Amino acid sequence: MSAQVRTPTARTCERCGRAERWDDDVEAWQIAREDGDRQVGNPHCIHEWDINGAFNPVTGTVNGK
Repeated sequence: MSAQVRTPTARTCERCGRAERWDDDVEAWQIAREDGDRQVGNPHCIHEWDINGAFNPVTGTVNGK
């Protein structure tokens, strides 16, 4: 199996809680819904997305490892 690169499909602002999901149909981030409510957070927030290095974009094996 060769290594594959994947992209994140969800993100959440660490400051205001805005949640977004990637929509392949429109090729853009869209506001997530929870129980029918849009998770918009604070519209004046300069969003700090939960990008902390825990997401590993590489799946599979590289050179048989």
